[in-house]
Amino acid sequence: MNLKRLFRPLPHLDRDPAQNLLLVGIGAGLALGAAVGVSWAAGFESVLHQLRHFDPMWLPVAFGMELAAYFGYVVAYREVARVEGGPRLGLGRAGAMVAAGFGAFVIRGGFVVDKQALESAGLNPLQARARVLGLGALEYSILAPAAALAAVILLARGSTHPSLGFTLPWAIAVPLGFAAAFAALTLRHRVGAEGRWRAALRQALDAVQMLKKLSAQGAEYGGAFVGTTLYWVGDVGCLWASLRAFHESPDLAALVIGYATGYALTRRTLPLGGAGAVEALVSFALAWTGIPLAQAVLAVCAYRIFNLWLPLLPAAIGLRHLKRWRDLAAGDPLGL
Repeated sequence: MNLKRLFRPLPHLDRDPAQNLLLVGIGAGLALGAAVGVSWAAGFESVLHQLRHFDPMWLPVAFGMELAAYFGYVVAYREVARVEGGPRLGLGRAGAMVAAGFGAFVIRGGFVVDKQALESAGLNPLQARARVLGLGALEYSILAPAAALAAVILLARGSTHPSLGFTLPWAIAVPLGFAAAFAALTLRHRVGAEGRWRAALRQALDAVQMLKKLSAQGAEYGGAFVGTTLYWVGDVGCLWASLRAFHESPDLAALVIGYATGYALTRRTLPLGGAGAVEALVSFALAWTGIPLAQAVLAVCAYRIFNLWLPLLPAAIGLRHLKRWRDLAAGDPLGL
């Protein structure tokens, strides 16, 4: 492959393997650079000291928690896809969609992968977009209240770590934000799609509307909330086990605040699986909760092995299946 083609911007399903490898290499470089930068801030001697006392017995726990997280996301994904007569995805197909969307080679975030994958499953572009937005709202509908509850617990205790600058915004803004979002639904039909800001507002309201539909039919779509809860519990549990591997026993409420603050944007919305951004933001967020920065950066690097790098092979396999399903939906079984 010549260099001109290698660096040509193409949609994720149309790239050659060499282009995806290049993107993975860029993501790895960003992650390494962020880890080195945070380690410099923590002090390389402190980081090396903590590394010498690494306890590998917690790694299987971290791996198991991340497996649970991925399974939970697959469950939630299937539930959101079938809302209002949508496709009933098998576990294999939903798993491929989820794995590909978390890949370190997706430039515009996993929700772009989701939209195209749902279209290949039989939805029209508007239906696929509504489900993608609903999936994003579903993620925050679990994580944000959990962070708000953790903030209230820390405030009630009078804890100084994290500071009020971290706890008060979660405790106050989340309830107000949910109330405002659902109140704004009454104006949804008045908001057109003309203009950039109106389109963005309409998309946000569409996401809340999808969340409302899921909530209103809890008996039918309760799996969406159970699966998303399992995803967050598993992912936070993976980070907790990674911290334990470096002899740090974090307070659970503080850990949730640090995790949620570091994930102001979930990794499915970030380019390249959040490579670089997550390593830096989550490390500093944990440090702001009282965890020594040297232990935080090492724990986050271990967590990202299970969270991003080990799932890279399933993500690549999932991407291959998505391309095949797209070609079949387009009437091109050989992908020609």
